[in-house]
Amino acid sequence: MVAIRIPCSDAAFELARAPREGEVSVSIKVRVTSGCFHREHSPHAYALIDKQLVSRASRRPDFTFVEHESGPELLVYVALATAGITLTASVIDLVVAIIQARSEGIENGERPSDPLEIVVRRVGEGDKFVEETVLRVGHADPANAGEIEARTNAALQRLLQDMGGLAGSRAKQRRTRHSHSRKATR
Repeated sequence: MVAIRIPCSDAAFELARAPREGEVSVSIKVRVTSGCFHREHSPHAYALIDKQLVSRASRRPDFTFVEHESGPELLVYVALATAGITLTASVIDLVVAIIQARSEGIENGERPSDPLEIVVRRVGEGDKFVEETVLRVGHADPANAGEIEARTNAALQRLLQDMGGLAGSRAKQRRTRHSHSRKATR
C-alpha cells in the first residue's frame, strides 16, 4: 500500500491489500463544510500536505491518501480488538497536518475559509455505509491531536458496533453527530 494521490474506491483499497484477520477498512475524510478544498483552490495547503506524504513514503504507510474536491480522505485498516479501536499515530498525525496545512493556506489567502469536518465512514456491501461527523474545526482553531484521536477512535468504535446494521439493510444509513467543542463553531 502506498501513500500517493490516486483515485480509489473503498473496494479498490481492499483489493490493493486485503484486510488481515481482525481488520476492517474505514475512511477518514477531512472535508470543508462549504466550497472546495482541493489542489486547484488550495495550492499552498496541498504543497504542505504533499511534503507530509513524501516524508511518510519511506516508512511503509498504513493508509492510502485520496483527493476529492471537498477535501482529502484517508483509507485505513483498523484492528478489531476487545480493548477498542485505535488508529495509528501516523494517521492521526496526518489528519492534524492536513488541518494545519489548510489553516496556513488560508493565512496565505486561499479560500474558502469555512470550517473543516472530520468524518469517519465504514462502507458495507454495495451502496450501504454508515458515517459520523466527528469534529468541526474552524481555520483559526488549533488542531488538537489528542482530541482528534479520542473523538475519531470513539466514533470508529460506534460505527463498527453498527456494522450489524450494514449487513441487514440495502438502504444507505447515515448518522451525523456534530461534536462542536470550539467556540467559533458552536
